[in-house]
Amino acid sequence: MTTNGTPDGTPDVLAPASLGPVELRNRVIKAATYEGLSHRSLVTEDLVDFHVGYARGGVGMTTVAYCAVAKEGRTDRHQIHWTDEAMPGLRKLTDAVHAHGSAVSAQIGHGGPVANPKGNGAPALSPSKHFHATTLSWAKEASVADIKRVTEAHAEAARRAIEAGFDAVEVHLGHNYLASSFLSPKINHRTDTYGGSLENRARFAREIMRAVRDAVGGRIAVIAKMNMDDGVAGGFWLDEAIPVTQWLEQDGTVDALEMTAGSSLLNPMYLFKGDAPLREFAAIMPQPIKLGVRAVGKKFLHSYPYRDTYLLEDARQIRAAVKLPMILLGGITDRAAMDLAMREGFEFVAMARSLLREPDLINRIQQDADTPSLCIHCNKCMPTNFTGTRCVLVDRDTTRRATWGKPEGYVA
Repeated sequence: MTTNGTPDGTPDVLAPASLGPVELRNRVIKAATYEGLSHRSLVTEDLVDFHVGYARGGVGMTTVAYCAVAKEGRTDRHQIHWTDEAMPGLRKLTDAVHAHGSAVSAQIGHGGPVANPKGNGAPALSPSKHFHATTLSWAKEASVADIKRVTEAHAEAARRAIEAGFDAVEVHLGHNYLASSFLSPKINHRTDTYGGSLENRARFAREIMRAVRDAVGGRIAVIAKMNMDDGVAGGFWLDEAIPVTQWLEQDGTVDALEMTAGSSLLNPMYLFKGDAPLREFAAIMPQPIKLGVRAVGKKFLHSYPYRDTYLLEDARQIRAAVKLPMILLGGITDRAAMDLAMREGFEFVAMARSLLREPDLINRIQQDADTPSLCIHCNKCMPTNFTGTRCVLVDRDTTRRATWGKPEGYVA
């Protein structure tokens, strides 16, 4: 790890640093936020521009989310998965980001019970049969053959990420997507070697990480994004997350850990903190889900008090348990929060909503360390991922979105 520290020995968050085999110009990572800007599983010019904006704005690395490892693992029917047709557009995206001095990571994973069965034309997978209230459908229990197939699909996605020019892959082990749902005792009721004990429930995640590491070797960085807790009673919790991260460290499959929280399936607002934009979610939902959000949305979309660095307290406990480099996520909005993360022993920070509000925030913080973030944590950006993720307080050009469905609307 490159030091480039301050006089007291604390790393300088805006100085170059190495992440596995990758040298980043600084320690700030644009966190994965599903962009809603791919079309027919292909890269659009809007998606390229989205990530070029963060590269131009000064981040060390931007993260393309979410690139499903299998068609049935998509959470949206337009999501990218690793087809031959998608590769030229992905290469155009990575080349464009590199041209502005930033590295670029691909978030890979399988939506599992969070996937969209109607859009995918296939049942969602889950460790155990599970009813998904949002899609009003049952997820089927994954067979051992499904588990092996999805594990290999992660390895193939990682190989393709190298081919497309990515500097890193971020493997999604959180938010009750497939690997995370196996970790959760609330969702995983299996009685075979993938259920029951924590060691068994963690087997799938560890096999995925081993397959990815074996596929890429040391050619690109490998990040694991994993829950510290699901935010639901009876779910995966910090006391189990600690040993799982220690196992990943012992396995030697990970270059860095990014700890997260919450369940896209059962408690999506737990990760974000702040207000739950119920009205905005209801406005974009089809019937009968629209009526359901209006009627009982408060029971599913909870509001949580926001504070800066809100995941730090739990992440400290992971930090104390492993020596792996760690990325602090959650309420990183300004230089003070970044410097606090460095003092607490984290090697990188990940930012999302504050960069949606101001893609050039890092450049401006470099010029003036006292630059405040303008993000008000209203979370009204969340429902926009169905139409192009953006801060609703910023007037953005949306003319290209009108061309979706036409050949010029995406990069073939």
